Amino acid sequence: MLRLGYDERVELRHLQYFVAVATTGGFGRAARSLHVSQSAISEQVHDLEEEIGSQLFDRSQRQIRLTAEGEIFLEGAQATLAAAEKAVQSVQRSRSGEEGKLAIGFFVGGAGRFFPKLIREFRTQYPRVKLSIVEMIPSQQWSALQNGTLDIGFTRPIPSQLQGTLRSERFRTERMYVVLPKDHRLAGRKEIAIAELQDERFIMSERVTSPTLFDKVITLCADAHFSPLISMTATVSSAVVALVEAGEGIAILPDGSRFLGGEVLFLPLKGASAVVDMVIAWSPDRAEAVHRSFLQLARKFRTET
Repeated sequence: MLRLGYDERVELRHLQYFVAVATTGGFGRAARSLHVSQSAISEQVHDLEEEIGSQLFDRSQRQIRLTAEGEIFLEGAQATLAAAEKAVQSVQRSRSGEEGKLAIGFFVGGAGRFFPKLIREFRTQYPRVKLSIVEMIPSQQWSALQNGTLDIGFTRPIPSQLQGTLRSERFRTERMYVVLPKDHRLAGRKEIAIAELQDERFIMSERVTSPTLFDKVITLCADAHFSPLISMTATVSSAVVALVEAGEGIAILPDGSRFLGGEVLFLPLKGASAVVDMVIAWSPDRAEAVHRSFLQLARKFRTET
């Protein structure tokens, strides 16, 4: 019911019948358009007039006409019905994943070239979904997915202790690259073995912000029987690249960091194990239809490198 005052209550059906009579010009025509009996129309309109305490139609002539009060009420009734219809359509679109809100997390070193294309395509296909795009390092994304700040994250693999509350699937496998100054002794190589870097100074992404990447580099070095000499650490990949360019050492970064540019070289790291995964993650407790729409489209962008 629609409350119009302290004591008055009017159902949407009253408004529908009233508008039908007003726009068709008669009770009989309104009844036929709504596929109900004329007596039902007359009864509902009479009840409506009783509820609001005013006559809406002038019935003294052969053809009924709206009273002055009826003209005023018609405008409000049509607006109310339109608003109700709009609300129903919004709910239906929400249930089908065509309308809603989504907060998408990403990190610069992992966005690569796919991310802008994916976002543009989603906005084109689902213009009624309000997207917010948030840059966050992987470890922050995990917390944000848990507390609802983010709905979906493009991040590194979820730690085992969080896999009970978050869901994820592999989105792409990125090859690892050695980042070198252009005048480095290995600059002319097509690819580099990790063992060739044991005497180098390493610039690393901080483990607290990028534990997957940090641990991967440590593991690759350990498999080559040495521990890396870590000269500096940085919070984000762009800072790592800047430090390499400044001559502070070399780095190992995934493929997604190559678009960061800079006056440095990205040379492939040898070995089948020189890869790191990126995943798309979400909280199953908060997943709605609009999440599924985004995930369905994102899977079409899934690649392996």
